[in-house]
Amino acid sequence: MSAVTDPQQPAPPGPADPHESFVRLEREIGLLLRRSRAISARLARELHPDLDGAAYGLLALLQDAGPLRASDLVTRLGLDKSTVSRQVASLVDLGMVTRAPDPADGRAQVLTTSAEGAARLARIREARRARWEADLSGWPADDVATLGELLARLNRLGEAREAETTGR
Repeated sequence: MSAVTDPQQPAPPGPADPHESFVRLEREIGLLLRRSRAISARLARELHPDLDGAAYGLLALLQDAGPLRASDLVTRLGLDKSTVSRQVASLVDLGMVTRAPDPADGRAQVLTTSAEGAARLARIREARRARWEADLSGWPADDVATLGELLARLNRLGEAREAETTGR
């Protein structure tokens, strides 16, 4: 009879095989990324039915780090210029993003989340936070904090690698 594992509980500790640890890491991150893309598409539709998945991440980045130029969005999101341009145009048309002249370079424009975009995004983020809280309610708070810290470390590593690759 095979044991059924509870996804809420960590795997039993034991000596970790370094190669198998990285194989599992790659598999789990791949799964996380696939789910993330599907969730982003759903969240973008919650922002507005006409938006596709890239719009949610773009609006969230503008809210967190804006104002930004479109070229900054291309670099930070790793999307091609045409995708960002199309998403920005949709978000501007829907009143969720505003454009203004870049004070540092009058030829360029900076993008900012509008009040409407910020309000819609805040509602979705609050619902997502509540979902995470419900899903992880059986986890000790220290485990949730550790997961957040480890993901932050992984993200910083990825950002450093991206900056190194692109020469930023």
